[in-house]
Amino acid sequence: MNAWTPDRRPPTAHGLRQRLALTLAAVVALSACGPAGGAATGDLADREVRVVATTSMLADLAREVGGDRVDVDGLMGPGIDPHLYRPRESDVARLVGADVVLYNGLELEGKMGEVLEQVEGRGIVAEPVAEIIGPDLLLAPAEFKGNPDPHVWMDVALWRQVAGSVADVLAALDPTHAEAYAANAQAYQARLDSLDGWVRQQVERVPADRRVLVTAHDAFNYFGRAYGFEVKGLQGISTATEAGTADVRDLAVFVAERRIPAMFVETSVSQRSIEAVLQAVQARGFDVRIGGSLFSDALGDAGTPEGTYEGMIRHNVSTIVSGLAGDQARGS
Repeated sequence: MNAWTPDRRPPTAHGLRQRLALTLAAVVALSACGPAGGAATGDLADREVRVVATTSMLADLAREVGGDRVDVDGLMGPGIDPHLYRPRESDVARLVGADVVLYNGLELEGKMGEVLEQVEGRGIVAEPVAEIIGPDLLLAPAEFKGNPDPHVWMDVALWRQVAGSVADVLAALDPTHAEAYAANAQAYQARLDSLDGWVRQQVERVPADRRVLVTAHDAFNYFGRAYGFEVKGLQGISTATEAGTADVRDLAVFVAERRIPAMFVETSVSQRSIEAVLQAVQARGFDVRIGGSLFSDALGDAGTPEGTYEGMIRHNVSTIVSGLAGDQARGS
C-alpha cells in the first residue's frame, strides 16, 4: 500500500497527513466495535497496560518502571532519527490500540505532532513525559529559535526525573498498582544515581583541555553541561537542518586550531558530514581521527548492552573517554 513505482508519485506531506487522518478515523471506528481499543475497553487492574513509546529510550524506561504490569511497543528502533520520523499508516493502529502513548515532547517528535494530537483527541492518553523538567533546567540554544533542546536523556540526572514522570502517568492510569510503579521507579532511580556517579568518575580521566566533544549534531549539550564538556555539533540540535560548506569549514578550523584529537559519528545520523570535516581538518595539516560511534537519538539493538539506556550511556562515555584521553584512558 505504501510502495510506489516510477509512474506513481510518492505522497506529498499533505497527502500523507490526509491518509493518516483517514486511517486513524477508520481504526478508531473499528476499535469501537470490538475489544481492541484503549483503557476504556477493560479494567487495567486485570491485564497488562498497553504502552506505545515513541523512542527506544522511552520504551526502555517504560519497561523499567512498568515491570510485569506493562506490554511496551516502541515505534522507533535502533538507528532511527526521531527528528525526521514520520509515522506510517501501520503506526496509527499501534497508537490507537494503546492504553497510553509516551512521547518525549519538547519538539523531539516534530513530524509526529499532528498524529499525536489526533490520537489524544480520540480520548487516548498521550503524555510528553520529558516536559516534567522545569524550564530553568532546559537548554534553549539560540540556533534552535527559542525552542528547548529535547535531548534531556544525555544528562542522567534529568532522565531520573523522567522516570518519575513515567511512574506518575502509569499510576494515574492504573491506580491499583500505583505502589508498584513507584517502587520500580525508585529502584531504577537509585541505579541512575550510581550511573551518574560512574560517568563523573570516568570523565575525570580526560584532561581538562581535551574535554571538547565534536559530533554530527548537537545531541550532547545536556551531557556537556552536566559533565564539563564543550560541545560542537555540525548540524545543530535537529538533524532536519543540513550542514553546509561553511559549517564544515568553520568546524574544521575549530578542530585544527584547538588540536582536538578525535571527533565522533552517531548511529542515527549519516557519517558523511563528519567525514567531510575530517578531510577538511587533515587538509589543514592536523591528523584528527574518528574516535568511535556514539548513540544519540536511539539505543542499540535489543539484546545488546547498548540496547538499554544504562548500557548506551556506558558505551558513549567509554568511547568518549578513550577517544579524547587516548593512551591515558586505555592504559588505566
